[in-house]
Amino acid sequence: MIRKEIVLPATREDVWEALTEPERLEDWFANDVDLDLRPGGGASFRWSNGEERHATVTEIDPERRLAFEWDDEGAVEFTLDDDVDGTRLVVIESSPQWSTALDLQASALSCV
Repeated sequence: MIRKEIVLPATREDVWEALTEPERLEDWFANDVDLDLRPGGGASFRWSNGEERHATVTEIDPERRLAFEWDDEGAVEFTLDDDVDGTRLVVIESSPQWSTALDLQASALSCV
């Protein structure tokens, strides 16, 4: 599991739109985005290098929480909270590949 927390100098509404509107996602995440923003809705993200990932929306609480399950295993959660400096965004991504990679890294570092 990877957890990242950041405070963005923007309102929760603006951050939510950047996470949920395909045109806004295309500004910073993928080159082409299709998103059906409801539980069970599909999401497709395509990049200019030919990579493509698909997901299913598992949870949505407008301007508070969004969660996906990736079709190729793993999940990502976005949680938004007000902060004195804007919006606190917490992103948690879990994937069997992350667990394996982190276990291998821990094993390698324990030998140092």
